[in-house]
Amino acid sequence: MMAAVGVLTAFADTSTNTSVKTGVTPEKKCPWQSSVSVGLTVTRGNSQTLLFNADFLTQKKTPTDEFMFGLGGAYGEQKSTVSVNNYKAFGQWNHLFSDRLYSYVRADATRDLIADLDYRLTLGPGVGYYLIKQTNTFLAAEAGAGFEAEHLDSKSDNFATVRLAERFEHKFNDHARVWQNVEFLPQVDKFDNYIVNFEVGLEAALTKTFSLKTYLDDNFQNHPAPGKMKNDVKIVAAVVYKF
Repeated sequence: MMAAVGVLTAFADTSTNTSVKTGVTPEKKCPWQSSVSVGLTVTRGNSQTLLFNADFLTQKKTPTDEFMFGLGGAYGEQKSTVSVNNYKAFGQWNHLFSDRLYSYVRADATRDLIADLDYRLTLGPGVGYYLIKQTNTFLAAEAGAGFEAEHLDSKSDNFATVRLAERFEHKFNDHARVWQNVEFLPQVDKFDNYIVNFEVGLEAALTKTFSLKTYLDDNFQNHPAPGKMKNDVKIVAAVVYKF
């Protein structure tokens, strides 16, 4: 009996030493982090309005790659007349060459029927750099080129663009964060034809899976469809479910 125990002990020691010598470590898990948010505003009485918005966001970060995808839309009525009707989607893949420097490929799709925009599609590569990259804070600058195709005011057009962008996020703790994004997209051969997209928001956790977020979304188009305004701004309050 004692001999058997000794053999088992020696085997266990050998197994432990072997794992230490080979330096095998468990593979680091990098799961997808996703969320769905929904907001609804209804008024009745002297004013009759309805505004519904929803979006889906998911991202995954590994030591060498970062993936981000999103879908969103908003629909609104005022006195039974449609006043908001827009949709958007994006995808971005970052490949890191170092802890801070990366290349990216990004695609965006936008549709805004109130602004007479049937579709706007953009696709292009670029480079980015994390000016700040800490556990709870990051600030990244991006620059690239792209191709844009759009159908605005019943007219189709396509052209090359430049993309200059900046992304920022700070987590105060596990319960609250603030973020801000901006991008500038001018046409290469007609620089006064440009678009600016800006967003700033605040999110506060209710539980581990639910939170509340409020954000301002500003879309500026210097050459809108005839009779349409250049600037579209909305302030959204929504409930978020994370999974």
